[in-house]
Amino acid sequence: MCATAARTKQHPHDDAPDTAEAFDRIAALPEGAERKALRDELVQAWLPMAERIAVRFKGRGESLEDLYQVAALGLVKAVDHYDPARGHAFEAYAVPTITGEIKRHFRDHMWTLHVPRRVQDLRNRVRNSAKELSQRTPGRTPTVAEIAEHAQLSESEVRTGMEALECFSALSLEAEMPGTDGYALGDAIGDPDPAYEVVVDRVSVRPCLQRLPERERTILYLRFFGGMTQSRIALQLGISQMHVSRLLSGCFAQLREELLAEVR
Repeated sequence: MCATAARTKQHPHDDAPDTAEAFDRIAALPEGAERKALRDELVQAWLPMAERIAVRFKGRGESLEDLYQVAALGLVKAVDHYDPARGHAFEAYAVPTITGEIKRHFRDHMWTLHVPRRVQDLRNRVRNSAKELSQRTPGRTPTVAEIAEHAQLSESEVRTGMEALECFSALSLEAEMPGTDGYALGDAIGDPDPAYEVVVDRVSVRPCLQRLPERERTILYLRFFGGMTQSRIALQLGISQMHVSRLLSGCFAQLREELLAEVR
């Protein structure tokens, strides 16, 4: 009973291997074949735990096989840096180390923005094929055609996957653009143009304006495009300011009625 309680306290998982003695041994061994063999045994013993941690991150755009590899890398780091003299169990040290390695992988190799699942799959297939081909053709980068044949993709799909490999993270709008002297990315983005909001209105009202008498069209042009006051328009046309006001009111009423009639 006491031994069971002690084991539960030392290892949160019931199936955690009992490797305390092995870690004490490896800490005392110098670099060499014996130490490397014991290190490999420890990694193999704790690999199921690393894979359990990797499974927690599945469904986030990365293949489970790649997550297993990253988790295994984190486990190796934990085995290499664990110090049993500190008094805590290996699992308590390894879990945050492996989790941190996986999170770092997502930060450095995954997108900060949502992308289509198909593009994510292409990216993974292209990356894995390029990695495998690089081992067969040392000294040079695999060609698009070679990757396409190996991954059973079209060359267009390979190019899409290769482009996706370069698009993991989003830049801040305050980031300086390459080759500029302090020119921020946000400076290249246009501001909203209020004129777009009136494009539809102008197109809708054009036929109505064309049906107005020439004098009324002139008055509207001088008032709203020439920026002239009613008094100046009256002076230019040789009529009273009151008459100009009545003509403008009549134009507005006619345009409003015609537009409402079209809507109805």
